[in-house]
Amino acid sequence: MTTQTLEKAYPYFLASKPVFANQDLQVTNKYTGETVTTVAMASADVIDKAIDAAEKSQPAMAKMKPYERQAVLNHCVKRFQERFDELAYMLCIEAGKPIKDAKGEVTRLIDTFRVAAEESVRINGEQINLEITERAKGYQGMTKKVPIGPCSFISPFNFPLNLAAHKIAPAIAAGCTFVLKPASRTPLGALVIGEILAETDLPEGAFSILPCSRDGADLFTTDERLKLLSFTGSPDVGWDLKARAGKKPVVLELGGNAACIVDEDADLDDAIDRLIVGAYYQSGQSCISVQRILVHESIYAEFKTRYVDAVKALTHGDPLDEDTFIGPMISESEAKRLENWIEEATAKGASVLCGGQREGAMLQACVLENVPHGAKANAEEAFGPLSVLSAFSDFDAALKEVNNSVFGLQAGVFTRDIYKAYRAWDELHVGGVVIGDVPSWRVDNMPYGGVKESGLGREGIRYAIEDMTEIRLMVLRTPQ
Repeated sequence: MTTQTLEKAYPYFLASKPVFANQDLQVTNKYTGETVTTVAMASADVIDKAIDAAEKSQPAMAKMKPYERQAVLNHCVKRFQERFDELAYMLCIEAGKPIKDAKGEVTRLIDTFRVAAEESVRINGEQINLEITERAKGYQGMTKKVPIGPCSFISPFNFPLNLAAHKIAPAIAAGCTFVLKPASRTPLGALVIGEILAETDLPEGAFSILPCSRDGADLFTTDERLKLLSFTGSPDVGWDLKARAGKKPVVLELGGNAACIVDEDADLDDAIDRLIVGAYYQSGQSCISVQRILVHESIYAEFKTRYVDAVKALTHGDPLDEDTFIGPMISESEAKRLENWIEEATAKGASVLCGGQREGAMLQACVLENVPHGAKANAEEAFGPLSVLSAFSDFDAALKEVNNSVFGLQAGVFTRDIYKAYRAWDELHVGGVVIGDVPSWRVDNMPYGGVKESGLGREGIRYAIEDMTEIRLMVLRTPQ
């Protein structure tokens, strides 16, 4: 890729305008640990002004015609394409994301806005037959979808471009103003989205993008002027926000410890290739990263040998190197946390088949075996380069083991038996079942979300638009 650099300082965006208020937030290179730039941080007063601006501009935003909203989204697609290398480099530095993965995320950012542009002109209502009894003779019903109003968005560090896009793009398509809090560790990508939105014909004040402290962000949750809260992040934080959100609807995209079943008829070459990606892509820092792998006992020994060899062969190092597969975790403290989980599992009888050594924020890709159910490496969300192997003899028992989790985001099943595929779809308590691939697979127009501790609601542009609009009914009486 061409040589890229970061600006010396970045503003926040208040009421559609960049503001270089301070340089309070330091952004580090996650591989070297060096501070690479600074970002303006918003105070509670600034957040209050942003919400006020969103509320005041909502009527103008709602009056934008579908083709006008589509033009805004298409402009973003064009500008993201033009700034592709810059955005990929930014991700590589601020998130420690290997450059191939960073380029993949920029591609998905473009896809997400492109799909939103398509959906923006097909937000339709319906005609309802109300003449279901004699007393309703002469009555007709029609519905349309109207914007819910100003929205509050909180996005995470692991996909700082695309997960922000999954909130921003459907809001624009639906005609909702918004305020967004990007993750403090990775704010730059969202701020570039703000730069590009500021080039468009959105009403003044329609959006604000405000890095801020967690304490300072309380208004994102509690302020009654905001009509919807959409949060992606950890379960503990998400459920706490829901409890404090008041009357507004809440969409939560939370964590997981995704499981994948490899049945006896699976193509091992294909399954291992996909599981390596699913478990260790961007150092496992994805809420649908493969964490628990259940393999049929008849193929377990061969699978284990080949899988561990493939994990050992992964290249660790500088995310800017095109050959790097495993980069740093988001921080040294997170790497230490997972290192401690590996030590806890081994103390309880688990075996380390490879990896687990740590140097700073770099943790060697690790495979564990015989992990007790109660150990954190099995029961909680690893969110790092770790997978856990176990064998099964009965497919239905394997389904029950997948369900033996407080999480329920997505699950994968490698089987060629259509009846088992349907049984998995029927029985697994998750938001999505992926047959013939890993649970880490996602395309940006599909309904995505979980059950249990994994959240509420669904993202995916059309499904997010459903949450960001309300049905308004008109009843028309024809006198008889």
